[in-house]
Amino acid sequence: MDRIEKSKEKYKQLFGNGVPVAYATDPDFQDILSRFIFGEVFYQGNLDDKQRELITLVVLTTNQTLPQLKAHVAATLNVGLTPVEIKEAVYQCAPYIGFPKTLNAINEVNEVFRAKNIALPIESQKQVDEENRFDKGLSVQVEIFGEIIAKMREAAPVNQKHMQDYLSAFCFGDFYTRGGLDLKTRELLTLCIVSSLGGAEGQVKSHVLGNKNVGNDKETLITAIIQCLPYMGFPRTLNALACINEMIPES
Repeated sequence: MDRIEKSKEKYKQLFGNGVPVAYATDPDFQDILSRFIFGEVFYQGNLDDKQRELITLVVLTTNQTLPQLKAHVAATLNVGLTPVEIKEAVYQCAPYIGFPKTLNAINEVNEVFRAKNIALPIESQKQVDEENRFDKGLSVQVEIFGEIIAKMREAAPVNQKHMQDYLSAFCFGDFYTRGGLDLKTRELLTLCIVSSLGGAEGQVKSHVLGNKNVGNDKETLITAIIQCLPYMGFPRTLNALACINEMIPES
């Protein structure tokens, strides 16, 4: 099956029988888009459609491309992702893009859920409380990054110690400990989020190693970043791939 047939089959699987609106005004552009994304990228590498759609969700959330995000929320449901998994992927963006942009994305998700009669709020995935969020977050942080965390905490200037506490309690305690998505998935999504930001290559490199530590191999990381390509462009994709190659050299 050639890429034109593949793209038609994949598009139907994700979005149903509708025809993209752009075909009425920009058919050449829509052909280029559909054949590349759905006829090539979606078939490259070792990820399944659920993983690909989760990655697409977080990149669209990071980029604040909200009309496309809304369309892909429906697609995620069509490939079998649960409302919990969808919400957790969007929540995972908050430490990296901030609350306002995450809330924008949550509003789009909720609109789709309401249209499909999915009851809100969905079941809570919280697994920490005020007393243990720091300790549980730090434990997850160390599981992902290892002994470097203790060194970072020790090296932090006195007037910035609270930033290390925020990282442990907020980023890892409030989010990474939640149910709905496993640790390998959360760390893979985080790599895609920080890669999509641009200018965060230091964090990209750290999360390449974090992914390796939790069991995501180099092929998986490359496939994930290629999945981001149509949504974040070549410069950020190439930068992320360079970070992967630097941190996990070819043997």
